[in-house]
Amino acid sequence: MWVLLAAIVMMFVALSSVYIMSSEAQTSVAMPRMFFVSTALIVSSSWTFQRAKRSLQRAKTSAHVRWLLLTLALGIGFLISQLIGWRELARAGVYFKSHPRSTFFYLGTALHGAHLIGGIGLILFLLIRSRKFIFGLEDEKHLAWTSVVGLYWHTMDGIWLWLLLLLLIFK
Repeated sequence: MWVLLAAIVMMFVALSSVYIMSSEAQTSVAMPRMFFVSTALIVSSSWTFQRAKRSLQRAKTSAHVRWLLLTLALGIGFLISQLIGWRELARAGVYFKSHPRSTFFYLGTALHGAHLIGGIGLILFLLIRSRKFIFGLEDEKHLAWTSVVGLYWHTMDGIWLWLLLLLLIFK
């Protein structure tokens, strides 16, 4: 898992380097307001995931499932808000091929969204596994899977915060 996360982080570091290097030769790109909503959604989803994990550790299975469902909803809300943010960019005349900087804007958020879709798939996997856990099967494995998925989910949160900070600093 650590190797996968390191590879993902390195990909975003490389994209960040390109963005920073291209930032000298262009006027600024206005940050879509919806990206701040996205930020609130993804930070909240990390908190709800932690609540799900704590509920599991305390053997509160129904609470675990409810927190996972809320995390799932927040993750989907994040993706929807990203699409709305893209629409805001297009209305402002910022398109994928407008400039290397706008290309990064779209590419970085799209890659992050794709990885978040993977995280949503992992949360769905946990929800399916929760059905077995509710019936007393594979308790330790479910907790291990929850920890691994949590690490991935929190990494996606951190990457989004990094992208947002980068976009704010190097408008």
